[in-house]
Amino acid sequence: DFNSISIDCNAKIKVIGNVPYNISSPVIFHLLSHRSVIGSFMLMLQKEVVERLVSPPNCKSYGVPSVLLQMHAAVEKYFDVSPGCFYPVPKVSSAVIGGVFREMPLLALSDEEHFTRLVKASFAQRRKMLMNNLKHAGFLEGLTDDDLQSTLDKAGIDGKRRGETLSVAEFGHLSNMLKNRLAKPAEIRMPGRH
Repeated sequence: DFNSISIDCNAKIKVIGNVPYNISSPVIFHLLSHRSVIGSFMLMLQKEVVERLVSPPNCKSYGVPSVLLQMHAAVEKYFDVSPGCFYPVPKVSSAVIGGVFREMPLLALSDEEHFTRLVKASFAQRRKMLMNNLKHAGFLEGLTDDDLQSTLDKAGIDGKRRGETLSVAEFGHLSNMLKNRLAKPAEIRMPGRH
C-alpha cells in the first residue's frame, strides 16, 4: 500500500521493479492512481510497452497509456535489455523506463475523469477522424454535432485530425473546453436557423 509506506517514511516514495509483463498496464495505472504519494519510478517492462508509454504524437505506438501517463509524469526510456540477459531466454525484448510524477498535471484539468474518457474516446477507432469518434462518445451525448464542431474550432483543433496527432496538452485543453460546454445549457435556436 503506497499510501501507508509514504506516511511511514514521511516522504514520497520511489518505485523500482521488474514488472511481470502480463500485468504491466494494471501496474502503470495503479502508479498513476497513487501519484500523489509517489515521487518517481523506474521499471523494467516489455520493450513494446515502454515504447507506448514514452511515445510522442504521430507515432503508431502513441495511444491512451501515452497520453494519460505523460499528462502526469515526465517519462524517459533509459535503455533496452536483450532477451539474452535472462534465463530462460524470453521471446520478447525488455526496456527500462523512468519517470517523475509532476506536482501538477502538464495542463490544469477541470475534470480528471472527463479527460480520461475523452482520451479513450479519441482512440476508440484509431483510423477515424477525431470528430467522428467524439460524435459516438456516450459521455458527450448532450452535445450536438454543431456544439462539438464549435468547441473544436474554439480549441484550434481540426476535427478531421486523428486522435494520434493530438499532443497531451491539446487533449487537456479540449477536455476542459468540452467539459465547460457540457455545463452550459443548450443554445436556444430560432425556428429555421441552425
